[in-house]
Amino acid sequence: MMLPSLLTSLILIPAVGALALLVLRGDDHKFIRGLSLGVATFEFLFSLLLLKKMDFSASGYQLEENFHWISAPPIHYHVGVDGLSVFLVILTTFLTAISVIASWNSIHERVKEFFVVLLMLEVGIIGVFLSLDLFLFFLFWEVMLIPMAFLIGIWGHGRKIYAAVKFVLYTMAGSILMLVGIIWLYNVTGTFDLPQIQQALQASPDLLGKTVEIAQRNELLLFLAFFVAFAIKVPLFPLHTWLPDAHVEAPTAGSVILAGVLLKMGTYGMMRFCLPLFPHASREQRWWIVLLAIIGIIYGALVALVQPNLKKLVAYSSVSHLGFVVLGIFTFGTIGIQGAIYQMLAHGISTGALFLLVGMLYDRRHTFEISDYGGLATPMPKLSAFFLFVALSSLGLPMLNGFVGEYLILLGTYVTNWKWATWAATGVILSACYLLWAYQRVFFGEVTQEKNRALPDASWRERGILFAMAVITLWMGIGSAYFTRRTATAAETIRQEMMRAGDTMPQEAMSPSDGAGTKISLERSGNR
Repeated sequence: MMLPSLLTSLILIPAVGALALLVLRGDDHKFIRGLSLGVATFEFLFSLLLLKKMDFSASGYQLEENFHWISAPPIHYHVGVDGLSVFLVILTTFLTAISVIASWNSIHERVKEFFVVLLMLEVGIIGVFLSLDLFLFFLFWEVMLIPMAFLIGIWGHGRKIYAAVKFVLYTMAGSILMLVGIIWLYNVTGTFDLPQIQQALQASPDLLGKTVEIAQRNELLLFLAFFVAFAIKVPLFPLHTWLPDAHVEAPTAGSVILAGVLLKMGTYGMMRFCLPLFPHASREQRWWIVLLAIIGIIYGALVALVQPNLKKLVAYSSVSHLGFVVLGIFTFGTIGIQGAIYQMLAHGISTGALFLLVGMLYDRRHTFEISDYGGLATPMPKLSAFFLFVALSSLGLPMLNGFVGEYLILLGTYVTNWKWATWAATGVILSACYLLWAYQRVFFGEVTQEKNRALPDASWRERGILFAMAVITLWMGIGSAYFTRRTATAAETIRQEMMRAGDTMPQEAMSPSDGAGTKISLERSGNR
């Protein structure tokens, strides 16, 4: 019997774990939690094999598995990984294991079902990052939607049904557009296979229309079909309104996975599909996309600044930070794209840790209102220290992970257009304002309510979670070259695919990002 490959195993392990929990008889919550943690931990450790198997100096997809699945229409089970997706897969497996531990004492009802849904969510996310067949990609994209909606609607807080329905409606609206684009590409190329579609469009630009005008119009429509679906998932302003509700009402594990990984599926899709498949439309439309990204950076930070709800504040910070990622992608330079990849990973760790900390406060006081806290550094010195450390990483303090991604994005943006970089940089200043002010109101000063004096500090389990997140945050900030060297080839490949069909990029977007100068600049900036 042939054993499944490494990539297929990464998809199957959490699926098998979820099935085992589903058929498990009895209601021993301790055993259910232990089994879930064992599956999630094994999945994370297994995913680390990708780092050993990958050749990061080589371009293209690696560890591919491709065989016929459905004969008519020709759908393949085609999975593969490259420098763009490998760290996103590892981030997914890591945060899932962290989410299981974080939910150890906070989930008391339907415990088995909760962990089944969490593991199935991991299946969908990993499948999205590994799929190289558009039909398979869409399948996993939809598989991911259902468990996330259940997490919010069943185990959430407050208006959880409203938040779950809103999340589903927004995502489904984008999915319909993307499905239309996928079917359209199949009709003109005769395949769902992503590499074959890309080769066909490069070899025969007239596939999209008999004349240049029709081809450009069709490419624009296809670009918009994919881009809107991904922009909703990011979410890009003004398509962001589902995110604060989903975050506030979701359980802690749902918020961690939502902020840490699900939002990155949108920016991943832009780099995997929009830029390589539709380079002409990407360049022509980038001015308004960059405008929306900069508006999102500033708007998200300003709204976070006035939020009375701590969890909603962190949610709006994601709107601001993901605006940086979209901005870096649409600089079309290697430095900006590599900064976007790095920022995706850094945001997953730092904002995921912020939601963990907010969830720990909620477990003690059952409120997210900042006014209900105050002076918590006195009864909770350890948790307050971790909160400050993570907040500093999120606002981009040098030596921590948030600094490197924003620095590379702003550097790549400045080379392309200094005005864009100037406006975007205000988001860095505003992030320091809303995070430090929120920290001051929650942890500094006198204890404002008597019940807060007796709040317990972080437990051993919570300290273990936060210590792991803090170590990775510091390592990513100090040893950023470990990541930039391994994502450089993928970023350069995306830039080169933007230059296909005899087009040349604007000189200002190319000059600092060509050749060996790219790697030198990135390695130097990554070590600072």
